[in-house]
Amino acid sequence: MTAHPDPELLTVPLPRPEDLATVDDARAAIDGLDAVLAALLERRAAVAGVVQRLKPVGGFAGRDPERERRIVAAMSRHAPSLAPGHLARIMNAVIEAGLDAAERDPGGRKNVQDPAGAGG
Repeated sequence: MTAHPDPELLTVPLPRPEDLATVDDARAAIDGLDAVLAALLERRAAVAGVVQRLKPVGGFAGRDPERERRIVAAMSRHAPSLAPGHLARIMNAVIEAGLDAAERDPGGRKNVQDPAGAGG
């Protein structure tokens, strides 16, 4: 990740697989991508928490399977090498983690603990 004058704007160079010559280079690229992915997932969970507070029925009971299918379909266009079934499983995990976070922290505070004990 690189610093940007606007702290709300995230910029990152996307590594080109053909430019990675060693395992260490490739792992460093993955580590950078993982850091950005974590930041995006954190922000997604926060925004999804807002949705949960605004919906008439929030939480797991308020899930919208049709919307989730549309999300996967849209993502498939950006990640053609990942099968839609794989993206569906990934997004299911992302959505459920966001719902868990919203249930643990309904006011949108940042003090959320990982129930699996993996950090948080």
